[in-house]
Amino acid sequence: MKLWAKGTDPEPKIIDYTAGNDSFTDLAFAKWDIVGSMAHVTMLGKQGLISTDEKVDLLKKLATLLDKDAKGKLRIEDGIEDIHSQIEKELVALLGDTGKKIHTGRSRNDQVLVDIRLYSRELIDSTACLVGILFGKLQQLSEKHKNLLIPGYTHMQPAMVSSFGMWFGSYAEALTDDLLTLSSARAMNNRNPLGTAAGYGSTLPIDRKITTELLEFDDLLYNSAYASLSRGKIEMSIASALASLAQTLGRFAMDSCLFMSAEYRFINFPDEYITGSSIMPQKRNPDVFEIMRGKMNVIQTLPGQIAMLVSNLPSGYNRELQLLKQMIFNAFNDIQETVSILNIMLDNIIVRDDIMDSALYNPIFSTEEANRLAKAGMPFRDAYKEVANMVKMGKPFRKTSLDEYSHDGSIGNLCNAKIATLFKERMSGFKGRTAYEIAEKILSVNSLAQ
Repeated sequence: MKLWAKGTDPEPKIIDYTAGNDSFTDLAFAKWDIVGSMAHVTMLGKQGLISTDEKVDLLKKLATLLDKDAKGKLRIEDGIEDIHSQIEKELVALLGDTGKKIHTGRSRNDQVLVDIRLYSRELIDSTACLVGILFGKLQQLSEKHKNLLIPGYTHMQPAMVSSFGMWFGSYAEALTDDLLTLSSARAMNNRNPLGTAAGYGSTLPIDRKITTELLEFDDLLYNSAYASLSRGKIEMSIASALASLAQTLGRFAMDSCLFMSAEYRFINFPDEYITGSSIMPQKRNPDVFEIMRGKMNVIQTLPGQIAMLVSNLPSGYNRELQLLKQMIFNAFNDIQETVSILNIMLDNIIVRDDIMDSALYNPIFSTEEANRLAKAGMPFRDAYKEVANMVKMGKPFRKTSLDEYSHDGSIGNLCNAKIATLFKERMSGFKGRTAYEIAEKILSVNSLAQ
């Protein structure tokens, strides 16, 4: 079944190639296609484009299909092009001509667009929730280990005094900014394209504000032509947010690989969380963090991939835009899987408490020696040169203590509470409403609450 069929059977290989993996991708957002249709039917009823009885019948059957999908029983049958066609086919089988009215006032273009935006919103919100759990773990570890000093590095050389508290806390604050980019992507995504049809509107007296409110979009996507033009732009915004988060996760993974190496041994994990070698008995490999690093590097290429896909397209819908769906949804899957496994690893991380006992790291106290001379009145540049000579002569330096660091953001004043407040403020925009909650609301509006 093809919604666009006009009496000619298309070559099956053409359909297979152009549809690609759409059938698998479509099932992922089937629930949102059904919920979008429920909102659309409600609007058609209010506008007198279908009768009250037809509206009620369609809503009841759509609710049945939603339940079928929730139980994992909804399938795209052989010969059916996509989830939209499958749902319309089932409605026609159940309701006859009434089922054929589901497509009144909309195109498959805006139907796909609303599905993608609703599903993307769900994925953004669930990703933010997982990031919130990760943020909490990093802050807990930062507080727990804030008194354990470690060397801080620049150019991969021991540089200045740091702490496990600062290391864990820095990644927690990075997630706070990642949340801001994710929030921005959510805001761009959360505008309603339903009713823009094929990108040029319709002569039917539809009311797009009704579906906007029912589906809990922030606003309309107003210009109908921009609906298709926004394809690629919205995905780019989402991809950029995911790439920002991937950068944070990837850099933490790289740090962990280094800190687990024999030359560092700053952190470790129980045997159950690392792998070994088939020939080298001593090996303790950080495979989780290596895979994490690789997957996050791939996600950071996603904005470039999307740019190449859409950069020379004319306005209006073009078929290659469907490739965006799998690119974005696969990236969400990898991000969520990575955050989840990192949460598990952090629950089992072991940190060393004697790192700074090594004479290897004594020179990192040299900067604070120069600062002490400067506080005593010596010009800093002269103090720098004097301490540099001490380094050359191999003289040891007095270790500084945490209470000597008092300014905001130093190892003695990590400001974790302020960072937590900022994170909480930025989390407030992720509402996390499910398809089933919105469906229940739509049924309630129509006095059909289950």
